[in-house]
Amino acid sequence: MLKVYFLFFPQVLLLACAEDLECVPGFQQKVFYIEQPFEFTEDQPVLNLEFDDCKGNNKLNFEVSNPDFKVERDGSLVALKNISEAGRALFVHARSEHAEDMAEILIVGAHEKHGALKEIFKTEGNLGIPRQKRAILATPILIPENQRPPFPRSVGKVISSEGVEGAKFRLSGKGVDQDPKGIFRINEITGDVSVTRALDREAIASYELEVEVTDINGKTIDGPVRLDISVIDQNDNRPMFKEGPYVGHVMEGSPTGTTVMQMTAFDADDSSTDNALLRYNILKQTPTKPSPNMFYIDPEKGDIVTVVSPVLLDRETMETPKYELVIEAKDMGGLDVGLTGTATATILIDDKNDHPPEFTKKEFQATVKEGVTGVIVNLTVGDKDDPATGAWRAVYTIINGNPGQSFEIHTNPQTNEGMLSVVKPLDYEISAFHTLLIKVENEDPLIPDIAYGPSSTATVQITVEDVNEGPVFHPNPMGVTKQENIPIGSVVLTVNATDPDTLQHQTIRYSIYKDPAGWLEINPTNGTIGTTAILDRESPYVRDNKYTALFLAIDSGNPPATGTGTLHITLEDVNDNVPSLYPTLAKVCDDAKDLRVVVLGASDKDLHPNTDPFKFELSKQSGPEKLWRVTKINNTHAQVILLQNLKKANYNIPISVTDSGKPPLTNNTELKLQVCSCKKSKMDCSATDALHISVTLILLSLISLFCKSFL
Repeated sequence: MLKVYFLFFPQVLLLACAEDLECVPGFQQKVFYIEQPFEFTEDQPVLNLEFDDCKGNNKLNFEVSNPDFKVERDGSLVALKNISEAGRALFVHARSEHAEDMAEILIVGAHEKHGALKEIFKTEGNLGIPRQKRAILATPILIPENQRPPFPRSVGKVISSEGVEGAKFRLSGKGVDQDPKGIFRINEITGDVSVTRALDREAIASYELEVEVTDINGKTIDGPVRLDISVIDQNDNRPMFKEGPYVGHVMEGSPTGTTVMQMTAFDADDSSTDNALLRYNILKQTPTKPSPNMFYIDPEKGDIVTVVSPVLLDRETMETPKYELVIEAKDMGGLDVGLTGTATATILIDDKNDHPPEFTKKEFQATVKEGVTGVIVNLTVGDKDDPATGAWRAVYTIINGNPGQSFEIHTNPQTNEGMLSVVKPLDYEISAFHTLLIKVENEDPLIPDIAYGPSSTATVQITVEDVNEGPVFHPNPMGVTKQENIPIGSVVLTVNATDPDTLQHQTIRYSIYKDPAGWLEINPTNGTIGTTAILDRESPYVRDNKYTALFLAIDSGNPPATGTGTLHITLEDVNDNVPSLYPTLAKVCDDAKDLRVVVLGASDKDLHPNTDPFKFELSKQSGPEKLWRVTKINNTHAQVILLQNLKKANYNIPISVTDSGKPPLTNNTELKLQVCSCKKSKMDCSATDALHISVTLILLSLISLFCKSFL
């Protein structure tokens, strides 16, 4: 049995009995609660709605939010078919030539009805019914969104039982005197509330206003009382897919019913109404093979699942591994009157390794010249799996015939071919033929029920071609130690080179390739190397006591082949260089107080022990007085000291320096000493150039005079 609960309020009845109560256009009752029956029966009235536009209800028309219901001309709400589930609420929109209004029918279960009624009376927040005694009645107003002009249009009325002369209604709040301003206004005399433009529920779903009664001076005499205005949703928003692009993956051979992906659309309409109740559908599948219905979408959840057998979901037999589905989302629970939105779902059939790679032939041939490295043959394979995956990419292995590791095989990433290379030069004289056994596998393992077969192995026959190889020196490089300055024509070394082409019985001739100093010669037949010049360890061609020369060994092949050998001659030092003295010029003031003239140093191109310690000495000084002496400082340096101040002039001091070699070598050098005049820290040696006084010359002059006197 269907139960309808009508709501009566004492305050409303009190005002309705007032003599000056005017007709209020619209539904005379705006909210109904009905208990959910087991089933709404077709053509059986559910309840009666009373609408009055106060002007005869001309051209009255009703619209119900649920298309399974309609309202008869007399206001009876009836079901168009037997319905077991109608949702939580129905909205009835009435429109006549002079007015329109909205009524709400809330459907509750039996256990919910007491709580629902209690909620209505709980506070003045729901229907504007005050707990304390008020003279203002401000019942909630329901306004459909997207109303058409003309505006303003009346949407409700506020009633006051106070009959104060000059009293006026005043409305305030968001939508009146607060942003967005000017949407609602009230007739200050009659209390009629009107809306000035169409509303958008998706922008603002409800307004909470306040109404009060003021006297002629604007002073509040009653209120404020809350006036709630709710915007009734209209189905004015299409479902939208906002999260694209939508791409799903499913493995080939997946069982029927495998979930691929989920499509979710959004509807900005009221989620508690059918305006946002979405249903999904596949409009189109591309391509349509092997079946035009490869996938199914759950109309409520949007889950896309496979509906074909695993055999048909075979990537290798498909026209393309990519499918595109045009998905439609429709509101109003999928009814024809619903608005729709579409999106494209791309589904990729992923490959699994269900096909092993196979060589295109069982045996490959290759030819390579001895001594050459690099790729000698490309092994080709076929694989039906996806080239972009490890199920297609090949891995090659040499499993037999490569004991010396002379061969390697790598995968060409573009072609998937196996590039077989020689990495260690082959020798024809050792082996003219090689046979390799190669296997191929995938990077990814095969699925459990697939195995590698005989076609995954192949043989490679390699023929080595003989090449005229150059002779080889033994050893190379060659080394020998000799003293420098050995006599010209001395034998340094006899080199030995052999021809690797043992089967050709060729002869070898020798020649010089590089001899930077021109010191050597070689016998072209037997390879004996001799000297043609003195070997000098101090030569600029010698580095770290080693002299390096290059020699050629040339066979008698056609064309002849050449081998190169390197000879390092380590030269032992001989004391063949006299030491040198530095500096050879010194200057001193004629009135100098410090008579230490100069520090002398010595150097020698030879090696120890043919160098320092050096011995510094003065030649014998003549005359009654000695003018200078040499004093040793260390093994390589000595100091020249004047024994008295000398006159301004140039003096040549004979000094000898001797090394420590066996036998020792001595170098006699004259140190030029300039005695200059010094004034005010300036040395003037200009006049000394005219004076050339040498101890040796003085000695010779004295001897000459002595001889003349004797004669």
